[in-house]
Amino acid sequence: MIKAIIFDLGGVLVRTENPQRRKALGKRLGMSYKEISELVYQRDSSLLATRGEITAEEHWQNIQDELGLNDTELEEFKDEFWGGDALDEVLVEFIRGLGLHYTTALLSNAWDDLRGVLTEVWEIDDIFDKIFISAEIGMAKPEDEIYTHVIEELGVRPGEMVFIDDFPENVQAARENGINAIHFRSREQTLGELRELLDNPLYL
Repeated sequence: MIKAIIFDLGGVLVRTENPQRRKALGKRLGMSYKEISELVYQRDSSLLATRGEITAEEHWQNIQDELGLNDTELEEFKDEFWGGDALDEVLVEFIRGLGLHYTTALLSNAWDDLRGVLTEVWEIDDIFDKIFISAEIGMAKPEDEIYTHVIEELGVRPGEMVFIDDFPENVQAARENGINAIHFRSREQTLGELRELLDNPLYL
């Protein structure tokens, strides 16, 4: 019987539905879409911020220095970079309903400013019983330690959990730790697979 359902954030609940603004930003800076995405998400600075070894503010300062932006230009950069991202309101409401019958949790590789964004920008912190942010706990997916931490904190057996993530390596690591896991490719596909795992007539 499933007791807990754990969601990733970026690529699952929040997705880049319109890449054009990020592409246009990259073009103005002489960078490809891939290069500008890697600058924000995959450089050493970002990886350090993801593990909480530097703050999100320090990471952005590193980006600002590399690109030679002033403070106003940096804020414009952020607006353009994330301008095509959208919160999946349908999935949010589905999770809100799940919370009546299951423990719900968020597990995200993210910087130390995410909790404030969840609370003040997207206002979705209330749909989760527990929120696990890599920068706050000093661990990141797909390391085994972060799954062990989540299992211990939720107090649920791995086989009684479902984890949903868009990165195959994170899904595989969860499975290797005994957790049921779904590779997110679309909302419809994910909810279909999730319903198959839930022993609850409300979701059949």
